[in-house]
Amino acid sequence: MATPMKKNLFRAVTLLILIPTIVLADCTCEAGEEDRNKTLALKYKLAAFASILVAGAIGVCIPVMGRTVAALSPERNFFFIVKAFAAGVILSTGFIHVLPDAFENLTSPCIPESPWGEFPFTGFIAMMAAIGTLMVDTYATAHYRRRAETGKGDGCGDEEGVVPVHTHATHGHAHGSVTLLNSGETELLRHRVISQVLELGIIVHSIIIGIALGASDSPKTIKPLIAALTFHQFFEGIGLGGCITQAKFNSKAVAIMALFFSLTTPTGIAIGIGISNVYSETSPTALIVEGVFNSASAGILIYMALVDLLSADFMSPKMQKNGKLQLAANVALLLGAGAMSLLAKWA
Repeated sequence: MATPMKKNLFRAVTLLILIPTIVLADCTCEAGEEDRNKTLALKYKLAAFASILVAGAIGVCIPVMGRTVAALSPERNFFFIVKAFAAGVILSTGFIHVLPDAFENLTSPCIPESPWGEFPFTGFIAMMAAIGTLMVDTYATAHYRRRAETGKGDGCGDEEGVVPVHTHATHGHAHGSVTLLNSGETELLRHRVISQVLELGIIVHSIIIGIALGASDSPKTIKPLIAALTFHQFFEGIGLGGCITQAKFNSKAVAIMALFFSLTTPTGIAIGIGISNVYSETSPTALIVEGVFNSASAGILIYMALVDLLSADFMSPKMQKNGKLQLAANVALLLGAGAMSLLAKWA
């Protein structure tokens, strides 16, 4: 007769053998049919469309109003604090929301094992997107600088930033001018590049999020996303709006960039609603496309948040010379990152 100890050991070994089978049995590439209600889901989608559109528009316009509202001017300390909070939101979006989704998509058992299971594509794509963003950042800034210098060099030497030069040669002398960009102009060029690249990164993941929400027929899935994405879009808008304001674009360019950002996620929702009958969130094609774009978007957002938003402001002379502003900006950064991270519980 088997002793109680042997019986318990046998049960433990049996359980260990059966665990992988149980886990694999729960893993399916078929879309869940439970909690599907197209009529109710459509109502939630329309509510999400309106809510996210309004939140995005308000968020991106708040910093832009700094031109007319003194408290929101980029020169004020309050602007730095708000921008630090928004940068925390963007950083958390990349690390906590977008990157984990990309890992989940590209490690799904529903996509082919070869090549997706043989190499860590998610991290690789995010890394290459960050490097690509650095390259775009560098070359775009250099392009703007060359164009500005060429434009100023066409003058007669009496423009700001153009220094007259007197040169001597062996048999004579010549007069010319050398264009020098002051630090303010260089900073302006950087802000213009930052705002455009940041908007590109935000647009990529916003479209993906919108399509996923619009294609879902589960009210249980959509309902918590409404509040989460509304909050997300509002503070992302503040971050982008701050960059647009500092770039000092003309009114037409500001309006186009703000409108483009505001419409991105709602447009994704509309596309998702249109393809909901043929879209399957568990299809290999959908998972691969979403995973690749989410990975790239995560790399862009993380780079922009750390390098172009946080590092640029936190290392600026204004911040370095003001201990109270440093403390307030650090607290705002932690609050923004923490609040957005908390939303991962529901979305």
